[in-house]
Amino acid sequence: MTDTFAENKMKRPKIVLAYSGGLDTSVLVRWLAEERGYDVVAVCADLGQPGDMEAVRQKALDTGAVASEMIDAREVFAKDFVVPALWANALYGGYYPLATALARPLIARLQVEAAHKYGATAVAHGCTGKGNDQVRFEVATMALDPSLEIVAPMREWKMTREDEIEWAKERGIPVPVTVESPYSIDENLWGRSCECGVLEDPWVEPPEDSYEWTVSPASAPDEPTCVEIEFAGGVPVGIDGEAMDLVALIERLNALGG
Repeated sequence: MTDTFAENKMKRPKIVLAYSGGLDTSVLVRWLAEERGYDVVAVCADLGQPGDMEAVRQKALDTGAVASEMIDAREVFAKDFVVPALWANALYGGYYPLATALARPLIARLQVEAAHKYGATAVAHGCTGKGNDQVRFEVATMALDPSLEIVAPMREWKMTREDEIEWAKERGIPVPVTVESPYSIDENLWGRSCECGVLEDPWVEPPEDSYEWTVSPASAPDEPTCVEIEFAGGVPVGIDGEAMDLVALIERLNALGG
C-alpha cells in the first residue's frame, strides 16, 4: 500500500516566503499551504531588527514551513545599502530616512537565492496592494529571476487585520498583535515604520504603545548630549574617538538618539 499523502506532498511545489514572524507572514505560512497547496520555505533576514531571531526561525517551522532560514544580512545591508543611501542623502520629503525601502531589494535577493537552493518555483511576500513595498519586492525579483512566479496573497484575500487575528487564533498560530494593538511594524538598522489601527486616522494622536525606539519628550533628558562621528571616505568609522564597525556604530547612534 502506497502512502498517497506522502507522494502528493513530495509533488507539491515549493514557494519561498519573505518571513518576519509578524501577523501577515505568520498567517501566510499556513494560508499558502492550505489554500494554494505549496510547501513553504520561510526566509527571514536579520537586518538589525530587535527580537530573538532564532525564535522567529523556529516559529515558521512550528507554523507549518517545511524549511526556515534566518540569514544575518546586517553587514551587507549596512555597507551595500545604507552607506550609498547616506552618500545620496536619501531622505523622503527631505526628512524621512529611507529604511524599509532600502531593505526590500535585499530581502528579495535573499528570496531568489533561497528559491534556487530549494528548487522553488515561486516567491511570496506580505505586501498589500496600496503601497510601494510590493513594487520593491517584485521589480527586484523579476530583475534577478523572471522565471519565478510572484504570489501576493494580501492583494487577493478580503481579510481585515482583525479577520487575520481571528484566522490565526482558530488555527493556534501565535501572532504578536491584538485587535487593540494591531500595528504593522517594520524595523531594521536604519529605521522603524509603524502603521495600521488608529494610526490610519491622521486626526488621532499616535498612542504611546506605537513607539518603541524613542522615549516621550516629557521623559527625555533636559541637557543635550554632544556626539562626534568620525568618517573615512564618507563612511562612519567611529564615535567620540572610539573606532567601531558600521553595524555597531549605527546601533549605538540609534540608542543615543532614542
